[in-house]
Amino acid sequence: MTYALKLSDAEIFRYRKMAEMALEAERDEWAAVGIVPGAKVADIGSGPGAITAALSDLVGPSGRVWAVDRDPEAIATARVVAPAPNVEFRTGTATETGLEPGCADVVMMRHVLAHNGGDEQAIVDHLATLARPGGGAVYLLDIDGAGLRIRPGMPEFEELDEAYRELHRRRGNDLQVGLRLEELLVAAGLEPVLFRGIYQIVKTVPGMRPPSWAARDALLAEGLVTQDDLDRWNTAFERLDEEGISLTVFAAQLMAAGRRP
Repeated sequence: MTYALKLSDAEIFRYRKMAEMALEAERDEWAAVGIVPGAKVADIGSGPGAITAALSDLVGPSGRVWAVDRDPEAIATARVVAPAPNVEFRTGTATETGLEPGCADVVMMRHVLAHNGGDEQAIVDHLATLARPGGGAVYLLDIDGAGLRIRPGMPEFEELDEAYRELHRRRGNDLQVGLRLEELLVAAGLEPVLFRGIYQIVKTVPGMRPPSWAARDALLAEGLVTQDDLDRWNTAFERLDEEGISLTVFAAQLMAAGRRP
């Protein structure tokens, strides 16, 4: 698997914004599955550590968080974003985290499965082994890409979105994997305890960009766009920034959790 989204200051800002919204929208669900003071939580596919930092605060000094990501650059950033002593950082993949079986009260994975077409079940199977026997939980969140919209509608953004979706199609990724989260948990031998959806509406601030923009290097490498395309789209973004016009991003997300017997 090659992850298409490249870290940048704007992308890290987007991750932090997403973490703030996640904490606001999902706090009750996190507590219900066991993310409470003293809990041991594995954050798999932790990226630059925005969610890791929130988890660290919630479990407190008596708890523990493992942050695992395949990208050393992301781990280096996460060490700065989530510097608390109750966090341990590791480089590993979604199917080979290097964590001990049964180590975690809760195993969390967010926005990773959509980038791992064909490996979704193998990934969730591995996550299930990390959950503590006798009630440890796996908590998944991912997208239904069919519900993603950006306003105002502009030809440049529609072209970028179309190229981004084609990139995922070529890589065999399922941008609607959120609809299958409960099925994946059940197939991994877990008992489902949660499955619901939320529709987020996000107003951007100047400099903030959609996920598709973070994939521009991958789009160029795949021959899906030209440098002229990227320059034209960047000009459109900068024009909105200069005019103080926010984009409104509408995103359908689904969350599911299952407990290990």
